[in-house]
Amino acid sequence: MNFLKNRTVLGVVCIALALVICFVITPLFNASKNSTAQVVRVKNDIKIGQEITAKDVETVEVGAYNLPDDVIKKTEDIIGKYASYEMLKNEYAMSSKISDTPASENAYLYGLTGEKRAVSITIPSFAGGLSGKLISGDIVSVIAVDYKEQGETLVPDELQYVEVIAVTDKNGNDEETVTVKPDGEEETELPETVTLLVTPEQANILAELEAEGEIHLALVYRGEPETAKKFIDVQEKILEENEEESTTSEVPQTPSQSEIAEENTGENNSEINTENNSDSNSETEVN
Repeated sequence: MNFLKNRTVLGVVCIALALVICFVITPLFNASKNSTAQVVRVKNDIKIGQEITAKDVETVEVGAYNLPDDVIKKTEDIIGKYASYEMLKNEYAMSSKISDTPASENAYLYGLTGEKRAVSITIPSFAGGLSGKLISGDIVSVIAVDYKEQGETLVPDELQYVEVIAVTDKNGNDEETVTVKPDGEEETELPETVTLLVTPEQANILAELEAEGEIHLALVYRGEPETAKKFIDVQEKILEENEEESTTSEVPQTPSQSEIAEENTGENNSEINTENNSDSNSETEVN
């Protein structure tokens, strides 16, 4: 370590370091700072859960220095994906803000294919909604009080087994959402509505019950999706049978050829008997 005490050696080392900084490190730093890169930028505000299209993004050239690691550089990496966070116009698109599937909030609504409907019904009382214990995936029966004003309380055939897809409080929050108060405590809101996955026929009946009657929900099953589907399959079979019965009762029976022939024969015989009776009466009058 004695050579470090030599001023000449220290001077040479400092000069060498300065040369390295000036002619090596600084040029590299300036080059990286002046280099550019293609990145994806948001053209329009994008809401949570929204599917991202080509109209929502664009490619721009920006300085490559200090770019975030997760910035998206190709539009094909974002188009067709879903926004998991809200994105504002002119901000860079980040891979951390997109998802291959819709956001968990209202994700059940993105699974509708047109065959079924999502219908919300009001929980008339705390007990009517199973005391706030219902969750997504439950299979319930809809009990109609004074069904069609006939004085009966029953479960309509069309609403024996229905799937719950959301339970929502008065603020529009689903049961999975946790609201935290300013003091740090969790705020619990009682459910106000239950959203059910139903067919158009079931949706019409639920709308009538919502407007005219009182609804109670009875839990039938909670557990494995495979078992829950068995209940839905039974319900769909009931709906098919009801549709077949209504179709059969509405369509008039077409008479067979033999029935038509017998009817025509009967009409001809009645005409002949009428003629014979009239002839006999005229003969009697002549005599």
